Amino acid sequence: MSKIDEVRSAMIAAMKAGEKERKAALSFLLSSLKNKAIDKRADLTEEEEGQVILKEIKQLKETLDMTPTDRTDIIEECKLRISVIEEFAPKMMGEEEIKAVVQEVLNSLGIDSPTPKDKGKIMKELMPKVKGKADGKLVSEIVASFME
Repeated sequence: MSKIDEVRSAMIAAMKAGEKERKAALSFLLSSLKNKAIDKRADLTEEEEGQVILKEIKQLKETLDMTPTDRTDIIEECKLRISVIEEFAPKMMGEEEIKAVVQEVLNSLGIDSPTPKDKGKIMKELMPKVKGKADGKLVSEIVASFME
């Protein structure tokens, strides 16, 4: 079952339950997934669906960060949409899993004690392995922790 089908069935359930806000968030996500499929002119792979979902979450978090504190209506709407969309987001890697992948990359590159000069080389090798499965900022912080 593709994410589009999952989101559509969840949206129908939300409509039947009379949950307007949840239905709106799911409709928003469904249109993003469908637009990406239309742009591609083919069905989306599971990884591409995950990327679309993560992109939507990231945009909502940016909106949340830029919203003035007195606009509680926008803040509440963003938080609700994020919580609904996160239900369909791919499972993210934990810190321990990321550290294991970083160590694996360091071993494959033959680097025992990485320096800041090695960071670009490490990230170039590492990011394709964790893309869509881990937060880029967290990955960067973990790589930096190996350099201390």
